[in-house]
Amino acid sequence: MEIYGTLGPACARADTLARMLELGMTGLRLNLSHITLAGAEDWLEELEKAAALSGVRPGLLIDMQGPELRVGALTQPVTLPQGGTVTLGAGGIPVPEPVLPALTPGREVLLDDGKLLLRVERSLPGGARARVLRGGLLLSRKSLALPGADLHPPALTPADRANLRAARDHGVTGVMQPFVRDREDLQAVRAALDEAGCSRVRLLAKIENRAGLERLPQLLPAADEIVIARGDLGNDMPLWELPAAQKRIAAACRDGGKPFMVVTQMLASMERSPVPTRAEVSDIFNAVLDGAASVMVTGETAAGQYPAEVIKYLVNTVRAAERYRDEA
Repeated sequence: MEIYGTLGPACARADTLARMLELGMTGLRLNLSHITLAGAEDWLEELEKAAALSGVRPGLLIDMQGPELRVGALTQPVTLPQGGTVTLGAGGIPVPEPVLPALTPGREVLLDDGKLLLRVERSLPGGARARVLRGGLLLSRKSLALPGADLHPPALTPADRANLRAARDHGVTGVMQPFVRDREDLQAVRAALDEAGCSRVRLLAKIENRAGLERLPQLLPAADEIVIARGDLGNDMPLWELPAAQKRIAAACRDGGKPFMVVTQMLASMERSPVPTRAEVSDIFNAVLDGAASVMVTGETAAGQYPAEVIKYLVNTVRAAERYRDEA
């Protein structure tokens, strides 16, 4: 089974990465929503050193920007007080151009993987005024979702295409395409990979919205692996519906003979704690029993305080689940 961490400032040192590889991590993800391959060269050099130290050659997955929507750059973090109001666009918090027509009164807006919730109260020229229903601190480039809005930005951004052209030179083994909506999204990425001379690079389709969930049968033949990306998928439906969606995707992949990955908040408490919750280890255990071919952690290793401990608990829980499965 493949076990991935996410490369980021908390773990991007050769000694830390070597320890994670020695503990059983098989690969790393690089989130290109916040950095480019060229900009991550220092981190990738540390990864090369770690591979030499540990004797493990890790896979490298790049997670594209794709059609995911994000707020723009902020000069400093913005506190959104619950019950207060905020301007989206129109000189306030910068939002992508395709979002503006959907900012109609009553529209809910989720920010930072749903941690913050707004409701549009009034349209403005070039933006909207919204009430803060669930407040907090908003940082630059955090995710933005509008449940129910029918938005269709391009599958690949110009930055995505530049990163794909650089993929072969940086040892990329897989591309994770976010917010896959239909087979055409995957065909666009595959064509760009072929053009870049990366036809052997694996293509992983992230299921992060209802469109991808509903069109899963047409995605299975076009992807090398399906990713059950529970963060944004949980933004596009009531959270209590998310477990059933995960089960349906897993069953469809098993029936179709397609490997799948489970990601998001697998050990989220370990960003600040050296020990996970009982619910988290049970979640990992059950993902293995459901047939996952791989699991991955994100912020836990990229930005958390205990990246090596995260991998230890992830690997040990996976191994325990595999033993249970094999003995059953």
